[in-house]
Amino acid sequence: MGWPVTLTEQSQRDLQEIVSFIARNNPERARTFGNELISQALSIGDFPAMGRIVPELGDPAVREIVHGSYRIVYERLHAPNAIYILRFWQAARGTPDIREG
Repeated sequence: MGWPVTLTEQSQRDLQEIVSFIARNNPERARTFGNELISQALSIGDFPAMGRIVPELGDPAVREIVHGSYRIVYERLHAPNAIYILRFWQAARGTPDIREG
């Protein structure tokens, strides 16, 4: 069984903004893309070390995977074993503020 994955409030806001933006032009794609991002985020629980260390931070606990042009930034905690999705971030926007509230 994998590690539990929790979407932080910030990551949920990010996801809503992404889906809302895409929905302006393509509501169906917005729904499917939002589901893809969630599915990717949840898959991290099965392989917590799969992402690379976020280069801007250099902290081995804060990692990311990429889906299309979006960075899914997460933190893995060993006590308890848990994954927290910190941000869904469009790479063209530059560096995400990881600790943003």
